[in-house]
Amino acid sequence: MTIKQGRFLTGSTMRHVVVMTMTASVGLTFMFLIDAASLFWVSQMGVEQNVAALGFAWTIQFFTISAGIGLMIAAVALVSRSIGQGDRALARRQATASMVIAGGVQGVIALIIWLSRDPILASAGASGETLQIASRYLAISLPALPIVAVGMVGSAVLRAEGDAYRSMMVMIIAGLVAMVLDPLFIFTFGLGVDGAAYVVVISRLVTAVLSVWFIIRVHDLAAKPAWADIQIIAKPFFLIATPAILTQLSTPFGNYIVTIFMSGYGDGAVAGWAVVSRLTVVAFGGVFALSGAVGGIFGQNYGAGKMDRVVSTYRNSLVYCIIYVAAAWLVLFLMRDVIVDVFGLGAQGAEIVYSFTNLAAGGFAFSGILFVSNAAFNNLGHPLWSTGFNWARDGILILPLCWVFGGMLAGPGVVYGQALAAVIVGSLAAVVAWRFVNELGK
Repeated sequence: MTIKQGRFLTGSTMRHVVVMTMTASVGLTFMFLIDAASLFWVSQMGVEQNVAALGFAWTIQFFTISAGIGLMIAAVALVSRSIGQGDRALARRQATASMVIAGGVQGVIALIIWLSRDPILASAGASGETLQIASRYLAISLPALPIVAVGMVGSAVLRAEGDAYRSMMVMIIAGLVAMVLDPLFIFTFGLGVDGAAYVVVISRLVTAVLSVWFIIRVHDLAAKPAWADIQIIAKPFFLIATPAILTQLSTPFGNYIVTIFMSGYGDGAVAGWAVVSRLTVVAFGGVFALSGAVGGIFGQNYGAGKMDRVVSTYRNSLVYCIIYVAAAWLVLFLMRDVIVDVFGLGAQGAEIVYSFTNLAAGGFAFSGILFVSNAAFNNLGHPLWSTGFNWARDGILILPLCWVFGGMLAGPGVVYGQALAAVIVGSLAAVVAWRFVNELGK
């Protein structure tokens, strides 16, 4: 019997990094475009309060999606190693168990947040009608979390296999569905912000159905769900997923702190921050995709014992990150006035956007470096290192830096404080990861 070899074990690692990251970034960008399109159409209602409400709601949603990304990382690490070792039967069981576990975990998270959404929104600075709008958005969209968890893990399994194209198409099709339905639900059906929430639910269902279909019909990478498999795989899964989730939750925690600071400057500043948050994930989709996209490359080569390729994967990922951020930053800078006009921001919101596009966006290179280092740590046996570095940025540095710079420069200072935290921690993570990966190479 011929054993199917992992596709990342041969060929240029730079090519693998570029192909996997670009396709993953296109898919991820389309997923984030679901939110960006919603924000655009809601902004066309001409009520800045609605934009601010979405900003508060997405701050909470960011926690749930980040937990899902942590579950994706665990699935990629397990499945890619098994594929690298030539054990596809184990990979099938791991893929199925990962989707079942992820759906269950996100179901519990959704229930907890759904029941306590109003106090959480209030603690972030939302109040009055803004809080009520954000609460309704969460009430509608949160129950779909288990569905999107299955879709996200399914897409991750496709990347672990090396099927960049179909992993990308899952997100693209879901994004296109959302962009078509948003104006219908928001304006034609007269549902406003609630309509945007319903579209999110539909697009998440599309993601789950497509990813599972490709896994089963194209790659035969799904086994019949079995409680025995779930029990066996749960332990190694959570050994990776737990620190990975803790790592991913640090980013929305930092964003939550920034939102609290921004709320002190009024709905205009929060609206500007909502636009910046959507700009960040769309413009830097290629950087956000890095950690998950290159995880399979690390995992397959690590499983096959090809440590020289592990080293080149890390190095090439850093090069890609820096070039990508430089290009995206230039586009944001040139489009800054258009962005402000399109989203109908007032003077206060525009000031927040300009502080990001003119300077703070450049600091995202260091966030990207941190993402690459996290991918190395997660897939090479040290996921807790990722957790430590991320929480050093979001749990330790962001608050004092935003407080100091916000005190000096108001809303823009908060944006600069967040960027500086990324610069400091990203630099430290790069030094540690570089030494670690090179020791493996030796």
